[in-house]
Amino acid sequence: MRYAGTSIVLLLLFSLTAGLHGQHAKAAAAGAVQLEATLGDGTVELSGPWKFHTGDDLAWAQQDYDDSSWGTIDVTPPAGSENVELGTSGYIPGWTGSGYPNYAGYAWYRLRINVQSSHGRLAIKMPDSADDAYQVYVNGKLIGELGDFTAKGVTAYSTVPRSFRLPRDLRSGPMTIAVRMWMDSATPFLSPDAGGMHEPPVLGHAGVISTLIQLDWDDTAHAIGSGFLEIFILMLAWAVAVSLLWMDRSEPAYLWLSLVCAVTILENSVVLIVNFATWISLMPGVVLQGVIISPIRIGLWVIFWAYWFRIARMAWIHRIVWSLVTLTMICTAMLRAPLYGTRVPVHAAVYLSPVLLGLQLAFVVLLFAITVRGIVKQRTEGWLALPAVLLVALSLYQVNLHLFHIRTRFDVFGFNFQLGTIATILSIFLITVMLLRRFLYTQRKREQWKAEIEQARQVQHVLIPEELPTVSGFAIESEYRPAREVGGDFFQILPQTDDGSVLIIVGDVTGKGLQAGMLVALIVGAVRTAVQYHSDPLILMNSLNDRLWGRGRASATCLILKITKDGQVTLANAGHLPPYLNGAEVPMEGSLPIGVIPGADFFVTHFSMAPGDTLMLMSDGVAEAQDQHKELFGFERIQEMLQKPISAAALAAAAEAFGQEDDILVLRIQRDPRPQSSLDSRSVLAVT
Repeated sequence: MRYAGTSIVLLLLFSLTAGLHGQHAKAAAAGAVQLEATLGDGTVELSGPWKFHTGDDLAWAQQDYDDSSWGTIDVTPPAGSENVELGTSGYIPGWTGSGYPNYAGYAWYRLRINVQSSHGRLAIKMPDSADDAYQVYVNGKLIGELGDFTAKGVTAYSTVPRSFRLPRDLRSGPMTIAVRMWMDSATPFLSPDAGGMHEPPVLGHAGVISTLIQLDWDDTAHAIGSGFLEIFILMLAWAVAVSLLWMDRSEPAYLWLSLVCAVTILENSVVLIVNFATWISLMPGVVLQGVIISPIRIGLWVIFWAYWFRIARMAWIHRIVWSLVTLTMICTAMLRAPLYGTRVPVHAAVYLSPVLLGLQLAFVVLLFAITVRGIVKQRTEGWLALPAVLLVALSLYQVNLHLFHIRTRFDVFGFNFQLGTIATILSIFLITVMLLRRFLYTQRKREQWKAEIEQARQVQHVLIPEELPTVSGFAIESEYRPAREVGGDFFQILPQTDDGSVLIIVGDVTGKGLQAGMLVALIVGAVRTAVQYHSDPLILMNSLNDRLWGRGRASATCLILKITKDGQVTLANAGHLPPYLNGAEVPMEGSLPIGVIPGADFFVTHFSMAPGDTLMLMSDGVAEAQDQHKELFGFERIQEMLQKPISAAALAAAAEAFGQEDDILVLRIQRDPRPQSSLDSRSVLAVT
């Protein structure tokens, strides 16, 4: 019995000893040091391996938390590793490439380290590349963060160089560093191998760490600073495009290039602000750049090239482009926060990603279809533009090259340049050269047109008399104010030496500008030829109709009057406005203009002008003058003004001041008054 009791006591003691040993073993495992660090004046990379666990619990920040069941992630940079996107060495794939694919949200890194330091306060430098926000805890105490962690959620910023000082009492001995990471669900669409830290943190004395931070900012400036050069070049191109547009409003390509440059400057500014400061949080910056600006920039480039190649049916191009831009915005927004992972389920990316890729390919197909059409249409200029088009396409879609691990950054004179930046600079240079080439060509053509118009204007000055001939018994005034350099109104005053009569021809040709001026020259030449053989207004009108008929759309309204020295008037009309005799409209029937149909019937009337009578002839430019409210000068206003004596210049000036829309021509013919005893004579109208 005594031996049995002794056995029981020994068994209990053994069990208790075994239990205590197990607890000590477990505690030892939980508190095992993962890294020994001896600090002199240098630093140590905290490459781990780190304990890693997805999810979130603030208890995981505590020094004595048991993380023995967690997985591990080694943040030691593999030999020869580099970030294809940034062109930097020492890149470590994030957790999506280290056994945790498609995971987004919270995750924790923990590392136990035994520090032996000789002097000075310690600091920890966090990685310059991390997704997307983090908090750093040492022995359970928060020492710093990048991003805003609140009860409502996390606001992330683009990673910038950051360091945090450890508490003053932590200069040596064992310590636990815990990093609470958070990654947005849309980040994997922005960069490959996303998630967590892409470089090892660095521990060292605060002064040394401060120097490393300055060097990191210098590296950032060299990596992102090329954007300042791109903005500078884009601003120069924008200034050139705006200047050319100001000098030549007829070329819409200048306007669209200026818009492309402005939007690209805005996009690059957002990138620089996001990478150099925390003024804009990460997701708003991503939405502004990727969801809004980037699709608009692609659309503007396509429209610019369509105008550059002078593609017909631009209305359809606009509809297609802006439809693709809208769909791209919607699809991209569904793959970005705050929609993705909340309103849009994560598995929807399986369908949305191919759709987005299809929309991007649609832009490429449309751009190259426009280019092919331009090459066919313009030949040499189209082939000259092809390299610029290829560079533009490369700059627009360089982000897709990241997914295939194709290097898109290169060191040039110590600065890191993106492939897209290089492509943009070269394309802008080529486009600017082509713009200047086209502008100079257009200016040469314009100078030729100006010379031709000036010659036509000089010819018109010869054809339309500036000094009126003297006609016995009549006082004649004329006022001609063309709406353009070359007008379409005309008149001729031809005294007849054989019988003392005078022929007056007034007309208005169809069209404006140089074409109208040439038609005026044809009519005046035909009139001067025909009057050598006939002076009858109807015969002259038929002759003019025969000369114009069959010359395409050449036509003109015309009024031919023959006034004898005793005041008898014969008038032939071809669709022109009736004259006013003493302020009253001469009754006339309508008729077609000359040149419309062969053998047309023209209206003829006869009346007489008594001594002192005034006959006013004018073109429709007087009645059709419009003010800023689109109100016409009108016939009522003309008739009201003619109730009092008025000169041709005064009537023309009134119509011009009201709002000239067309050529203005006014002729005033007054028969010399007889002696006072005969002023009671009345004008006689007779219509035949």
